Amino acid sequence: MKLEGKVAIVTGAARGIGRATALELARQGADVTVNDVNHLEEAREVVRDIEKMGRRALLFQGDVADRLRDQQLIEETKDALGRVDILVNNAAYSIRKPFLELEVKDVEKTWAVILWGVFHCSQFAARQMVKQGQGGSIVMISSVHAYRPYPNSTAYNAAKAAVNHMAFTWAVELAQYRIRVNVIEPGWIDTPGERKHFTEQEIQERGKELLMGRLGRADEIAKGVAFLAAEDDSAYVTGTCLRIDGGFVLPPPAL
Repeated sequence: MKLEGKVAIVTGAARGIGRATALELARQGADVTVNDVNHLEEAREVVRDIEKMGRRALLFQGDVADRLRDQQLIEETKDALGRVDILVNNAAYSIRKPFLELEVKDVEKTWAVILWGVFHCSQFAARQMVKQGQGGSIVMISSVHAYRPYPNSTAYNAAKAAVNHMAFTWAVELAQYRIRVNVIEPGWIDTPGERKHFTEQEIQERGKELLMGRLGRADEIAKGVAFLAAEDDSAYVTGTCLRIDGGFVLPPPAL
């Protein structure tokens, strides 16, 4: 197991990509802190599933927009599991409205989670990794929205683009400490969160129109995270963007 002896933190880990990532890292041997703020029963299920694999797991309830709780997230992980080697910034929030109807509070809430939450968690985790002196891996779950400006997603698009650039900046600064910082850009992934914006029928019908004929799966993103987390696979990979989108941003094939 490539991550045996490592300790990972996954934010927003109760459902979707976060859940799949927490489970995949545990399969690869890591002990995992499962962070979530709202879906606690589902988060407990993830903890139980990790423990069934013979790995240690910690449930930490906290909103990543709260800097104090983010500091406690890192400290409690260190106290309970011994160290912090991997951070996966997955927690997200999005309000979709046309720009002309968007309210400042909508933007502030989105940025508080996606932008500031990533900043807080990454800073505290990186400081702990530097203290340990054995390197580490920080992975951002960004989005193709960082690359292509989809309408009605001003706050989300901007936050994801900022996350990418922060990650690449940190990759430069933290390389001296053997801390690698990378980005994954998922495309349209079949997760519970998509049901906030689309009906089940819309998801199935529109999925058939995609280049690969379907939406992506959360476990496909999780495998990318595991690759970036494992030094055996990616010791020479930092400051890069791995787009796992099934060709979502490509033009449709010519008829």
